[in-house]
Amino acid sequence: MENDHIRTILNNIENGTLTASEAYAQLKLAPFEDLGYAKVDHHREVRQGAPEVIYGASKTKEQIAGITNSLLAHCPENILITRLSPESAAYLSERFTLFYDEASRIGIVNRTPHITAEGTIVVATGGTSDIPVAEEAALTAEVLGNKVVRVYDVGVAGLHRLLSNMELLSSANAIVAVAGMEPASSAVSWTALSSAFPQALGTAPAFTAFPRYCPCSIPAPAAYLSSTSTTASARATLQA
Repeated sequence: MENDHIRTILNNIENGTLTASEAYAQLKLAPFEDLGYAKVDHHREVRQGAPEVIYGASKTKEQIAGITNSLLAHCPENILITRLSPESAAYLSERFTLFYDEASRIGIVNRTPHITAEGTIVVATGGTSDIPVAEEAALTAEVLGNKVVRVYDVGVAGLHRLLSNMELLSSANAIVAVAGMEPASSAVSWTALSSAFPQALGTAPAFTAFPRYCPCSIPAPAAYLSSTSTTASARATLQA
């Protein structure tokens, strides 16, 4: 929306309906709106390709509503709110058209599905308990215009569940593996696809993104490729 606004101003300068001074005055006010408790960044989409995301934790429901109103004036759809409590979600639902996923605590105002990116992102979990984190990733990726395929509960405790999805995994542009209680799952995904880029958070691979077309295989940290019998047997099975 901001890109269109800037383009309109430039076109008006070009056709002579707007002076340089008038254009400057309009652009000077555009970058952010000061609400007192928040300075809402309206040029985030221009700089980074997506509007500002509202982090709902520790904000009052009134503050979230105020920021949402400000964003809607410049971007009429897909306002993403993360870590949104059920109480705040109920408050916002009375004022906006809100999609709310209680498990991931993701809220989306004026949700409008659209795909602007090429390829597919696969979001996979080791177990059912990982779904809240996985849904946070999946819904965020969808708001940003990506096609997302969910593959849940495919941990190495039942390796056949992962292997049955290898065609899908191997064709994905990116894989997000969420396995907070099962470190071996990320290791197996890396071994199977030979193109992972594991990133550990502390010592637990709770949230790992695998860019599918990494130019080379990058050894996973020790936290991933442990010498446990589960990991070792899984690697042997996949390499056989």
